[in-house]
Amino acid sequence: MDVKVFRTFLEVAKVKHFGRAAENLYITQAAVSARIKQLESFFDTQLFIRDRNAIKLTSSGERLIAYAENMVRTLEQSKAELLLTKAHSIQLALAGTPNVWDAYLQHCLGVVVDAFSGYAFSAETLSRGQMHRALLERTLDIAVGLDPLKSDELNCIKVADLELVLVSTEPTLQQQAMQQGYVYVDWGTRFASEHAARHSKMPPPFLRTSTGRIALDFILQKGGASYLPASMVEGFIDTQQLYVVEDAEPWFRPVYLSYRKDAASLEQITQVKRLLDKTEPAMPFLLQQAGEQSKS
Repeated sequence: MDVKVFRTFLEVAKVKHFGRAAENLYITQAAVSARIKQLESFFDTQLFIRDRNAIKLTSSGERLIAYAENMVRTLEQSKAELLLTKAHSIQLALAGTPNVWDAYLQHCLGVVVDAFSGYAFSAETLSRGQMHRALLERTLDIAVGLDPLKSDELNCIKVADLELVLVSTEPTLQQQAMQQGYVYVDWGTRFASEHAARHSKMPPPFLRTSTGRIALDFILQKGGASYLPASMVEGFIDTQQLYVVEDAEPWFRPVYLSYRKDAASLEQITQVKRLLDKTEPAMPFLLQQAGEQSKS
């Protein structure tokens, strides 16, 4: 079935008029009618109720809309992918968990893209489980996270250490910081167990989140404390919007890069790994701008 038939169906469903649909699609009204009849014949059901002054979808037509939209969207995506492949010799799909993008990967992405010429990249935010499945299904080339992905088909390599510091919007000691507006950020499975051991007697956190950026924005607005990457809070410490809780020890979390052992783009993935090995965590560009504006 030609996807043009589904596009025509969606346009008629949208404008409720064969003539206007024909004008919008730059085809004749007879062609519109023929395509709708083709669909009705294929599905052996009536899709529109035709009155003299109006056209209405039947219940079958209503149900077909979602499938038609999905088919058209899938074709457009595949066409874009093929055009991208034609324009670029290699494509690399990169993904990271939300907290890794905030704390590390956002800065690294610029470094990686600058180092490659003639390459196309896709960058996604995915959960640990989603990255694991995507690597095994070969829809993802590189996964970056704070927990190793374990599989016989994958290589998982440490590429950086992320330093987390306990910061507060007020100069305070650790015990006070943990009791007044503390925001818990999910920095990985191991962090969760170590956090429970280190702060076993603290009350429940005021807020839980999966990203450091949410925690940072929240405590800057409402006040409070959180474990955040040193690279992310550096500018806000300089302007005394945040203070390091001095009696709290820093936390170092490893950052892991995972990929398939038999990946088609193994050479390029190895190059990305080397770049990440050399790239220190740095404040994301938008946060750099915010820090600079605070100073001026």
